[in-house]
Amino acid sequence: MSSIRRRATIPAPEAAGSHPAGSHTAGNHDAGPRGPDLGGVAPVWRSRRAGTAAAFAVVGADALVTGWLTPRGAATTPQALAAIAVSLLVGAAAGLLSRSRWAILLAPVGFAALFELTRIGTTGPLVDGIHLGGTYGLIAFATGRGLDLLLVLIPMCLGAVIGAGLARKLDATDRDKHRWGKTGLWGRRTVTVVVAIAVAALGAGIARPATTDRIVGADGTPLAGSVAELRQVDINGHQLGMMIRGDSTANPVLLYLSGGPGGSDLGGLRRNGEALEKAFTVASYDQRGTGKSFDSLDPISTLTLAGAVDDAVAVTDYLRGRFHQDKIYLVGNSWGTVLGVLAAQQHPELFAAFVGSGQMVDLKATDRLYFQDTLAWATRTGNTALVQQLTRNGPPPYADALKYEAVLGNEQEVYPYDDSSLAEGANGFSENLFHPEYSLIEQVHLLAGFLTVFSVLYPQLQGVDLRTQVPSLDVPVYLVQGGHETRARAEPAAQWFRLLQAPTKQLITFPDSGHRALFQQPDLFYEVMTGTVLPQTRGG
Repeated sequence: MSSIRRRATIPAPEAAGSHPAGSHTAGNHDAGPRGPDLGGVAPVWRSRRAGTAAAFAVVGADALVTGWLTPRGAATTPQALAAIAVSLLVGAAAGLLSRSRWAILLAPVGFAALFELTRIGTTGPLVDGIHLGGTYGLIAFATGRGLDLLLVLIPMCLGAVIGAGLARKLDATDRDKHRWGKTGLWGRRTVTVVVAIAVAALGAGIARPATTDRIVGADGTPLAGSVAELRQVDINGHQLGMMIRGDSTANPVLLYLSGGPGGSDLGGLRRNGEALEKAFTVASYDQRGTGKSFDSLDPISTLTLAGAVDDAVAVTDYLRGRFHQDKIYLVGNSWGTVLGVLAAQQHPELFAAFVGSGQMVDLKATDRLYFQDTLAWATRTGNTALVQQLTRNGPPPYADALKYEAVLGNEQEVYPYDDSSLAEGANGFSENLFHPEYSLIEQVHLLAGFLTVFSVLYPQLQGVDLRTQVPSLDVPVYLVQGGHETRARAEPAAQWFRLLQAPTKQLITFPDSGHRALFQQPDLFYEVMTGTVLPQTRGG
């Protein structure tokens, strides 16, 4: 009897579905009596409602901080890599905390919504709205929100997949894991692996640093006294990316000013300007807000014509001091010619000569001539949609920079000529984008920076007219113009040249070229610089 009584005191195993006192009842959906030991986060883990709230808090905090720190998205390679890494972690946290595959959708959607709200008020076509009309609009969308998709939203989705999968493994009560058959399971895993490989490849591509080749002698070893470098230089409180190359640092210095505003020609110099490196130390910088200098865009209120001229002068002083030369040679193309003329007008003592290629003189007059010629061409060719768009927009100038595409975007059709045999080829500037001197994120910002800087700075240039504002320069002036330059640019340039008073001035025409004569026929430009400009100015 006593043995029977002892057996009766041993607790019997719990029946299936029963609950001991103090445990959750069967009706409590948040029950997780046998979940993992998660310490202090156990209450959040065991409550789907609390877990989901915590997941949204993590995503929201990330969106608010990102929108505050980088409202234009990742501006540099470290920022881009950090965006991928943080997004993976935030997505994983959201999936783990919520224990739901819905995090794969809701985490990136919630991030995007809060991020957009946080950066309201940031100006520029990349961020002030969704623009899908025309090439300019598509570029703005792709380089603005499209970049965020690659760097943030897709990695966040991947992280949420991993987090939700980990949650199912840790939580034995998650019945949702049994809903998929083997086919669905392997399908999901395959997609996850493919996306993970794509994100890893993107990270590796972004991590590739920008480089420039050393200058070597005939024996393949680095040339003594040469310089070949990419660097960031502090110019008026902004870090601007610069490329400097030359066979000998004892050679005269040539500063090249890119077109735009918002353009970069580092690739053009490497592709078509190598010969200049034999006779000059060739320097060029990405102006504030573009390419290597994209992260110097803000505060955008400081992006002014006067500021651009001040930057050019400060870069000149940096080069003069570094290479111990009193004067340097100033070369510009397109917008760079306006910048160069204004810098030479303010500080002629700094420059041995000014050389303009594709000289711009009066941007408003040029754009209105473009408008007239493009409207006539569209009418003649029966392009009704373009006629209607131009008529609706009216003649420039425009407050909305995207409207300039209708006026400027058909130049090759309105002013056709065969440029297929020229150094830049039929694709022109676009052939100079893909060079190792740019990192992947900088290549994206070549387009992003152009649209942003153009939209801010171009309206400020509508009052510029060198014919009245710069009637004289106290430096030798050489204009190198293409024989196929558009009349909208060529006519004002010819008028300014006739009026201009200068110690020496010379107009040189490359008959086969268009707007980018120095890059389209670089051999002729090298001859001009070494056979004409240097001999006439070396002692000046």
